[in-house]
Amino acid sequence: MAETTLQQTRYTPQQIQKFRQRIIITIKYILLIVLALLFLFPILWSFINSIKPPSEALAVPPTYLPTQIVSDNYTELTTFGRVGLVQHVSNSAIVALLTVVGTIILSTLGGYGFARFHFPGKNILFIMVLSTLMIPFQSILIPLFVMLVQVELHNSLLGLALVYITFQLPFGIFLMRNSFLAVPQEIEEAALLDGCTSLSVLYRMMLRLVFPGIVTVAIYAFINSWNEFLAALIFMTDQNNFTLPIFLTNVRSGLYGIIDWGALQAGVIVSIIPSLVIFILLQRYYMNGLMGGAVKS
Repeated sequence: MAETTLQQTRYTPQQIQKFRQRIIITIKYILLIVLALLFLFPILWSFINSIKPPSEALAVPPTYLPTQIVSDNYTELTTFGRVGLVQHVSNSAIVALLTVVGTIILSTLGGYGFARFHFPGKNILFIMVLSTLMIPFQSILIPLFVMLVQVELHNSLLGLALVYITFQLPFGIFLMRNSFLAVPQEIEEAALLDGCTSLSVLYRMMLRLVFPGIVTVAIYAFINSWNEFLAALIFMTDQNNFTLPIFLTNVRSGLYGIIDWGALQAGVIVSIIPSLVIFILLQRYYMNGLMGGAVKS
């Protein structure tokens, strides 16, 4: 009777293999959840502090949960400084929009030219474009500042956007070139035989096929321009033209040298929301663009 029970409870090798796979998958999910919580904790902590009363936000030791939920910190941001939060968010949005549009147009044209056209010195020129990625942009800020002063763009949103476009172009051209190379050239040849020009082929057909790459370049350019601090700090001298990161440093200083942690954390949440929303909405295209642009070089 005992031997019969053991035989009935004995598992087959296939069942044991499936059981081991379930254990491995469970462990992976647990590790991923723990990692996700670790990465999300700073954002959650900033949000909790942003809805605390100012006295609790400055409390030492800190309180983990607010006794009451208030919006005073967000209200303070709208009236802080000379023009408040809305103007600085608008400045950052304008600079980011100009950067994204300029980077997409120039990267698409440059990537298409390197991928499809043949001209003397093409490979050398492409290597020169990529080599600029190895130059720290901090080392060329002074020459850029002098150039912008000479053309009277040193304190304008357009001048700052032009600087950001210059920083984003090497990666954008590299990614778009690889995206175009991943598309079979026979598609373009068929369109050319039907009477299309190179620009019409690019506009009518290729842009749809490399759309994930365009979205990747756009997200990359937006996030970098939205969060960039050093160039904006150097090129902007008028408070009315300050971008959001510079505005947050002023909030951090507070009045009379006191750090207003509640308002600062509210500003952090405001600065995170646009990048987070854009990435979530376009995540599928972003991953496809990275994978497609990395396959063929």
